[in-house]
Amino acid sequence: MHTVFIVDDSPIVRKLLKEGIISSQLAFEEAPNGEEALIKIKAGLKPDVIVTDMNMPKMDGLTLIKEVRKLPATRFVPIFVLTTEQSPEKQGIAKAAGATGWLVKPIGWDRLYQAIRQAVPGLR
Repeated sequence: MHTVFIVDDSPIVRKLLKEGIISSQLAFEEAPNGEEALIKIKAGLKPDVIVTDMNMPKMDGLTLIKEVRKLPATRFVPIFVLTTEQSPEKQGIAKAAGATGWLVKPIGWDRLYQAIRQAVPGLR
């Protein structure tokens, strides 16, 4: 089973995405910020895709992307930024850090799932 790791400080966003992930028969993991996400990854979590907010307390999404890309186990895991930010400059910075894609909130599960399917080999 493929695992989607949602990193967002909004409990509502995590809950909404969790419902879509579970209904699509995917495994769900979550963290409320980049710091806790990195702890889970270093403890052995191997997600098939990471979806992260950009602006979070403790560790933001950009820093998380940079740290995840340093780890051999997650160096090539697709990472989508899901944020309210729409700045092309910030998109470029995230891409340079290793983000796979940029999606703007609000977003429905169908659209997010479509993006994930394109990035994760073998996902139905």
